[in-house]
Amino acid sequence: MFALSRLAPLILVVALAAPGIVQAHFQQLLPTTDIVPEQGGRTVRLTATFTHPMEGGPVMDMGQPVQFGVLVDGEKIDLSPSLAPVEIDGKKAFEAAYLIKKPGDYVFYLEPAPYWESAEKLFLVHYTKVVVDFGTGAGWDHLVGLPIEIEPLTRPYGLWTGSIFRGLACKDGQPLPFARVEIEWINDGSVQAPADPFITQEVKTDANGVFAYAMPKAGWWGFNVLVDGQIKGPDGQPADAELGGTLWVKTVDMK
Repeated sequence: MFALSRLAPLILVVALAAPGIVQAHFQQLLPTTDIVPEQGGRTVRLTATFTHPMEGGPVMDMGQPVQFGVLVDGEKIDLSPSLAPVEIDGKKAFEAAYLIKKPGDYVFYLEPAPYWESAEKLFLVHYTKVVVDFGTGAGWDHLVGLPIEIEPLTRPYGLWTGSIFRGLACKDGQPLPFARVEIEWINDGSVQAPADPFITQEVKTDANGVFAYAMPKAGWWGFNVLVDGQIKGPDGQPADAELGGTLWVKTVDMK
């Protein structure tokens, strides 16, 4: 048998050869509320940030988004002119405000500018959505028509902590079977992950493109279904890209 002293160099070689943990990127699109009250102000403010939610950062610079809008009553409204650049942790992000004028479910969506991830040597494009309700409870499952998109099978607001969220991953409007879905909670600083695998939860869609996850803590949760793809690079040539379809939902403690 090998002595421990002879095993140690082998262990060291394995450790040095192991690949580093790649941090999960999430495009955040967060409203000031996901349920607009009947009484009071009806202006929803949204903040778009590209970051690592569970780790509390770092924030990455965003380029000018390709598109930003809202889907309500089957109509897509371009809100790009309302986007204003802001600085968060010294990096470029965006904010916008939208006045809710009538009852409905408002599906806000964002297509960010491609982000070059040097560590992975590819572009990241995460098409992102969040749903805001005002008084109807209808329309939350409507698809925007993004290349990669999550159709919620669970109503994505009014959720208690511990609720199971179910979604249908779609690519070009068709179910996406056996796709990887990354999940992160926006850490408020109260939780420290005991090991790297706790930072980003991961599930796969089933043969029908459906996934499910029970959210164990109150706050905002991001679900991001990922596929490999290509986009047109800055030089006009095809470039490798990670395409993501992201949906944000909020849970609240039952008291």
